[in-house]
Amino acid sequence: MQIQINSDRHIQADERLAEFVRDTLSAKLSRFADHITRIEVHLSDENSSAKHDGNDKRCLLEARFEGQEPIAVTEHAATVGQALTGAAEKLQRKLSSLVGKLRDKQTRVGAVAFEEAEDLNP
Repeated sequence: MQIQINSDRHIQADERLAEFVRDTLSAKLSRFADHITRIEVHLSDENSSAKHDGNDKRCLLEARFEGQEPIAVTEHAATVGQALTGAAEKLQRKLSSLVGKLRDKQTRVGAVAFEEAEDLNP
C-alpha cells in the first residue's frame, strides 16, 4: 500500500507528520492492505493561520481499491491529527461496506450459477 501525502502551505509536512500518517493509516486499514494500491492524503488548513476557528483542518483521503473506482472521504477537525484519524475511520467503514457488498455479490452470483446447474440435471 503506497501512501502519498499532500499538504497546503499552511501545514508543515515533515517526517514526523509522514510517520504519523503512515502509522494511523496502517493501523486503521491493515486488513485492506492487500487490496489497496495507493492512498492519497490531502491535508489543508481552510482558514489559514490568520483565523483560529474550530474545525478548520481538513483531511481528504482517496483510496485506490483494486478493480474499483477511487473512494474518497473528508473530515474536518480542530487539529490535523484529529482530522486524519476521523477520515481514516470513515474510510475504514466505507471499505468494510464495499468489501461486504462485493462478497455478497459474489455469493449471489455463485448461488445463481449453482441453482442453474441443478435445473439442468433433472
